[in-house]
Amino acid sequence: MIPGSIIGVGNTATVYDWEPGKVIKLFHSGYPKASVEREYHNAVMLQDKKFSKPSVYDFIIVDNRYGIVYDKIQGESLLDRLLQTQNLNESAKILAELHQEILQNHIQEVPDYKDFLRHNLEKVSWQSQKEKEKILDLLHGLPKGNILCHGDFHPGNVILTPEKPVVIDFMNICAGDYYYDVARTVFLIEFTPVPSVPGDVETLMELKTALADAYLKYMKVTRDEISNVLPVIIASRAGE
Repeated sequence: MIPGSIIGVGNTATVYDWEPGKVIKLFHSGYPKASVEREYHNAVMLQDKKFSKPSVYDFIIVDNRYGIVYDKIQGESLLDRLLQTQNLNESAKILAELHQEILQNHIQEVPDYKDFLRHNLEKVSWQSQKEKEKILDLLHGLPKGNILCHGDFHPGNVILTPEKPVVIDFMNICAGDYYYDVARTVFLIEFTPVPSVPGDVETLMELKTALADAYLKYMKVTRDEISNVLPVIIASRAGE
């Protein structure tokens, strides 16, 4: 079967129309098979969890590219809505409410978040041994947990359907601590590059910080409560 029209293009994959009511997320040529299989198995494992997500159907190969067949989700991303309206309060509330749904679930059969962080930290080129030891000490002190952590929860991965917001992209799920996934979202909102969209970069940076603050308010989490895990997330990003 030949993929239909392009729905969206991301860093790792392009999403195409597939069968009626379905899409195929077709990963770029050369993308590791193991990573695609991990997302597929994660998506299958999450089907009985209590939060809004697309159903997953199959892992297939098209033109030597690995793909995953999902439900077709109709709607714009929360990121697009935010950039159009700059309504921080609405966006933060939607983001927090969906994230709270996810974090009510528990999971066992996925990587531990501390192992995920440790694996990435091992690949970092450190400026000094002192810096490395400081981050590893913080990692060692983080609590264990079996809460379902999405690992890549940000406005670009939330689709606003006519019925309800739906979360996508399950490559980085893990079992962990509540504050880890909250801190991970703050990092993704506040510290990752500004989207390539028209507009003043400084204004967009201010918008990102304000969104992170509003999101934390709705999550009822303070920056102090994520102060031990956020530096570890920032440092480990260089090894992802």
